[in-house]
Amino acid sequence: MKSKLIALTVCLSIFLTSCDAIDDLLTFNISNEASIKIKSTSPINLPSEIITPEVTTNSSSEFENNKTKANLVKDVKLRSLKLSISDPTDKTFTFLKSIHLYISTTDTNEIELAYQDNINVSTNEIDLICTDKRLDQYIKANSYKIRTKVTLKETLTKDATIKADMKFRVTADPF
Repeated sequence: MKSKLIALTVCLSIFLTSCDAIDDLLTFNISNEASIKIKSTSPINLPSEIITPEVTTNSSSEFENNKTKANLVKDVKLRSLKLSISDPTDKTFTFLKSIHLYISTTDTNEIELAYQDNINVSTNEIDLICTDKRLDQYIKANSYKIRTKVTLKETLTKDATIKADMKFRVTADPF
């Protein structure tokens, strides 16, 4: 009886370990970036919206490079979203009170992608809090739109351009 229990435990652990190994082989990252321009005329302490140009996904070539296809992709989640001020280069995020980013396509509803409230940093880079929403439909599309809602806590004397670096974790089925 004891040897059967040990054999069962060994078989179960091998099975679970091999499933994790297969998932790791079928998981990869896709990076995209968008540019967000905050106008110096944006109001203070009132949310204002910014629509960015469409972001081209290049997902079909990314899937091909990782030996999969769009129809095999089963799960896409945002792993990280880092904002950095690209212009003016000496500006920090002290002017920003909160920021929320939303994603949509022509065929899908808009959902929140990432956010940060009560921003209190004096650097030119911040990491946003990523939502755990599934993003399969958005990344499989040829392009998507990012809408940004910002609330400023101080006046901008010059427009600020912010680069959004997004990293998505993609998991695909083997066949």
